[in-house]
Amino acid sequence: MRQKSFEYDFSPKFNQENYYVSDANREAYDYVINENEFAKNSIIYGPVKSGKTHLGLIWQNINNAIIYNENNFQKIIKNKKNVFIDNFFEKINEEYLFYIINHCYNNYLKILLCTDKFISDYKFQLKDLSSRLKSFNFIEIKQPDDELIVNLIIKLLFDKQIIIQNSEIFSYILKRINRTYQDIYLFVENIDKLSLEKKRELTIPLIKELL
Repeated sequence: MRQKSFEYDFSPKFNQENYYVSDANREAYDYVINENEFAKNSIIYGPVKSGKTHLGLIWQNINNAIIYNENNFQKIIKNKKNVFIDNFFEKINEEYLFYIINHCYNNYLKILLCTDKFISDYKFQLKDLSSRLKSFNFIEIKQPDDELIVNLIIKLLFDKQIIIQNSEIFSYILKRINRTYQDIYLFVENIDKLSLEKKRELTIPLIKELL
């Protein structure tokens, strides 16, 4: 096993080519890229760190949509453009969201919302908003399968300029890691920190300290 380091630009690229597809997220991915079949109102649900934002940005690019932020509500209402709202439960108040949904509906526009919460678990103040959201097309990203876990770890380590060439390490990880996106991200962060602190290559004994 050899660990290599490079001095390239490893900034995350949120494009279609850089999104890894497996059975866990294939339905959501296919739904986003099939523009002609895309319903006007849709919600992508997925666990934390599951790639919802990445898919939303792919959709935003395909549909030439405005990305909602805390300063552009009026701009959205004044323009006839599709709208993408990421983490909508945290980023927007109910009144604004209700207005934006109505704006899109009245102007035959598409709107995509992303969240890591189920609508049924949220207590809405506006009952009409709850009803509207429940009518949206709902697409779920599932917890990662083995294929996605391995490729996600490879990508995250690559972003940190680390390449693992020993396949036995991945077999060891797959048998022991908690199979959630959040745990995978935390695991990679801990790998990076521990390997830097101890100035050691990534080996099974080193991985064993983290699992």
